Amino acid sequence: MLRGKQRSFLKSKANTLKPILQIGKEGITEQVIEQIDKMLNDHELIKVNVLSSNELDSKEAAIQICDALTADFISALGNKFVVYRESRLKPRDERIKLPE
Repeated sequence: MLRGKQRSFLKSKANTLKPILQIGKEGITEQVIEQIDKMLNDHELIKVNVLSSNELDSKEAAIQICDALTADFISALGNKFVVYRESRLKPRDERIKLPE
């Protein structure tokens, strides 16, 4: 569970990110969950775009994904959301350093 200061830090880092995945009309499928899992292991902090053809709004989609992957919901704005999970594969010195 992230504290407010850590969440704010990650929000500021996410401002410069571009969405690296789109969730389309199919919604959140097993393949989407697997892709996001791989991306979180590689990048730790990702931004995802939810297309308007999807039934879910961005916050609902983010919460479903966070529950499935034990990740932390950072923010949702418009049709984009940001998710964070500490990498299980990266060495400690290459991970995002969160403020105490």
